[in-house]
Amino acid sequence: MKPYFLIFALSLSTCLLAVDEAEGSIEFVEAEFVSSRENAIPMDHLQGEEDAYLEGYIQALVNSHYYEFDVLVYVENRDVYLYNLPKNTLIKNSIIRFVSDLPEVKSVTAVDKFPERKLAKIEEREAKPQVKGIWFPQTTVLYPPMIANPRETLYSAVYRVGDQVLGDKSIAVSLGDNFPIFRWKHVLWGNGDLQIDIQAGIWSVFKMGVHHENNEISELANTDYLVGIPLSYAYDKWAFRLRVYHVSSHLGDEFMVHHPEVHRVNPSFEALDFFTSYQVNDSLRFYFGPGWVFHSDSTYPFKPPLYIEYGGEFRFLGTKSFYHKLYGTFFLAIYFRNWQTNSWSLDGTSLAGYEWSKLQGVGRKMRLFATYHNGYSEGQFFKDRTSYWGFGLSWGF
Repeated sequence: MKPYFLIFALSLSTCLLAVDEAEGSIEFVEAEFVSSRENAIPMDHLQGEEDAYLEGYIQALVNSHYYEFDVLVYVENRDVYLYNLPKNTLIKNSIIRFVSDLPEVKSVTAVDKFPERKLAKIEEREAKPQVKGIWFPQTTVLYPPMIANPRETLYSAVYRVGDQVLGDKSIAVSLGDNFPIFRWKHVLWGNGDLQIDIQAGIWSVFKMGVHHENNEISELANTDYLVGIPLSYAYDKWAFRLRVYHVSSHLGDEFMVHHPEVHRVNPSFEALDFFTSYQVNDSLRFYFGPGWVFHSDSTYPFKPPLYIEYGGEFRFLGTKSFYHKLYGTFFLAIYFRNWQTNSWSLDGTSLAGYEWSKLQGVGRKMRLFATYHNGYSEGQFFKDRTSYWGFGLSWGF
C-alpha cells in the first residue's frame, strides 16, 4: 500500500508551492474559495441600483446557472434571501457561494419562509404550471461519480506504465456518461430529489510499442462495454444509487492475431448494486456499496457472485479565477474493490490531481491527474493480478 501514500505525499508537496503571478492572480487557501469581488463584475455595474433591480439581476443569473432547482431570490437592503433551495447540501452550498461572489451583495441567507407580501409577487413572476419534476436535467447529477473507480463512466485518456497483463506501456481510453431522463423533485422521506438515468461506457486499452511485421506500433488489447439504469436519490449530505447494469468484454482483434495462444472467453455479466455516499463537508466525501452478479456467461462465471466497493475523495486548496470564470481545486481519491470471485482480495486504485469546473462543487469538470493501480486487470483478465502507474486527463461530472 506504500504507493498510495507516495501519491498523497507528492500531491501535498505540490500544493505547498507558492504561486506568485501578476495582479488578478489566484491565491491558494485551504478548503476555501478565495474571491476578489471587484474582479467578478465591474463594481459600478450595480452601484446605486435599487433592490428590485438587483433582485431581478440575481434571479436571472441563478435561473441561468441552476435552472433545474426553481430557487427564488429576494433582496432587501443588499441582503439576499434564497428560498426553495435544494435539499442536497453540495448543490445548496454551490448556489449560496455563487450568489455570495456577486458584487453589491452584503449577505446571503437561506430561508424557509418569505414575507407574504413578497412571496405572492415572486411566485407570480417565476412560477409556471409544470409537472412535479424536470425532463432531461443537465446541470449536475444527484449521485456524483466516484472518480477513482476504474469503471466510472467518464471521458478519459490515461498513459500507463508497468502493467504486467495488458502491456508495459499502454494507453487506456474511456467514453462514458450518464444520460439523465427525469428528476422528481421534493419526494420521499427527506423531501429530496429522485432521478433516473441511462448510463453507458466504453473502456479500451491499446498496447504500445509492439513493432510487428506490418509496422503497427500499437494493438487493441481489450474493450469493455457497460450499459446500466441507475436510480439516484439525494437529500442533505446523503446520496444513494440503485443500479442494474450489463457488462460485456472483448479481446482486440490485433491482440488475438498476435497472441494465438490466448483462448478468448466471454466475461459478460449482469449485476445489481446499491451505493451510499456521504458528503462530510465541502472537502471530504465517502462512499460504500455492495453488489451482486446475478448472471454471467458460462465460459467465465463470476461465482461466488458478491462484491463490495468503497472509497473516498478529498478536495483542498480551492480557488476561483474571476478572469477565467472557473473554480479549481486539488483532489485526492481512492477506490477499493473486494470481489468474492477473487477470494475477497484487495483491489485498489488511487488518483491525485487538479480539477476545473464552471460551478463550485457541481457540474462537469476537467481533471488532470496521476494514478496508481494495484489489484486486478480487466476484461477476461479480471482474475489476473497487476499493477501500474498512469497519467491522464478526464472530463465528466
